[in-house]
Amino acid sequence: MVNYERLVLDNGLRVILHRDELTPLVAVNLIFQAGSKFDPPHKSGLAHLFEHLMFSGTPDVPDFDEPIQMAGAENNAFTNSDYADYYSYGPYQNLETLLWIEADRLANLQVSSKAFKTQQKVVIEELHESCLNEPYGDIWHHLLPAIYKEHPYRWPTIGLTAEEIAGIKLKDVKDFYRQYYNVGNCILSVAGNFHISDTKKLIKRYFSTLPYSSEKVTEFKFDLKDYHSRKIVIESDVPVPAFYLVFPMVARTHPDYYVLDLLSDLLSLGRSSLFYKMLIKESEVLAAADAYITGTHDTGLFVIEGKLSEGIEYDNAIGEIQKIIDQVKSEKVEDRVMQKLKNGLESSVVFSETSTLGKAMNLAYYELIGDVELINSESEKYQAITADDLRRVTRTYLNEELMTTVFYKPREDA
Repeated sequence: MVNYERLVLDNGLRVILHRDELTPLVAVNLIFQAGSKFDPPHKSGLAHLFEHLMFSGTPDVPDFDEPIQMAGAENNAFTNSDYADYYSYGPYQNLETLLWIEADRLANLQVSSKAFKTQQKVVIEELHESCLNEPYGDIWHHLLPAIYKEHPYRWPTIGLTAEEIAGIKLKDVKDFYRQYYNVGNCILSVAGNFHISDTKKLIKRYFSTLPYSSEKVTEFKFDLKDYHSRKIVIESDVPVPAFYLVFPMVARTHPDYYVLDLLSDLLSLGRSSLFYKMLIKESEVLAAADAYITGTHDTGLFVIEGKLSEGIEYDNAIGEIQKIIDQVKSEKVEDRVMQKLKNGLESSVVFSETSTLGKAMNLAYYELIGDVELINSESEKYQAITADDLRRVTRTYLNEELMTTVFYKPREDA
């Protein structure tokens, strides 16, 4: 059980506090509804670029890393489709330093033209190195626009093209900062060895004077009626043919999210999974296979991917996968298999909460999606899943008429 206290400051900042006397550490986490779905059209990559620029400094802290290092702490950040997350952790005695520098850059960030241009080049290089020049690395650049015609999930977090990233201006960055980086669009969580009353005073001292923005962030909806399945063929310099079978699924807060998560483990987690036993070990049609969900907030994707064994055709491999899906639709999964899957997911949930930083990040995230108590109840949702639930979601979501297929072929002249 993770005990916590929740409070809301007068300016709208939501705060979650978890005290743990058994650790010498404290972790500070700030999460913003400022993911890549909030990028302006034709300026994809802005949210991710801004994450880099959040470390630019302020008049009082020109070098963000210096006070972090002096406090014996570590810090980092990440951005995805839905949100941006900033975290730091270190000795509990230096909690005030961590809170001060976070509040300072939230109020007083300064981004010079030089810093902006430098980080813009860094992000463009990252796009090339991790996506465009990596085998299969550009899959989402082809897949997302095919599925999300209108929804802003249609571009990857890193950006759709180098040209769009290069087209971002310093004014765009400043506008993004003002619109999304304010206390009304932020959740602050603190976990570790600290005194609750003293920490409340520190938070009020550094964050209560920060301005609140009454402007609400845009809400996006994905309507399955606007979705049409497609077949996409990509030829590139890849070592072996690969394919991706993609099905639209529910949003992160829908009850079926948990069942689909369990289903993906049934199909592909470990050597006892259906894919490994039937596609890799027995029939040997695939050299590698995986199934996973994206877990994005407005809607998600259920993804099956595989790499063909030598001499195997696409139709053969996908046909074998379809047989497995049909088997799950019609046959009840054994109780012992169900319990093993549930135990594995419960262990994963519990493991994510063992560290001080993990608790801080989870508390902020669950508050973001609308229910901070999920930090204590999510394991129960997995344990409540039945074999009938697995059959139902497989029948509902893993249908061929909903399936977008990507064939990733080696270039013939490669």
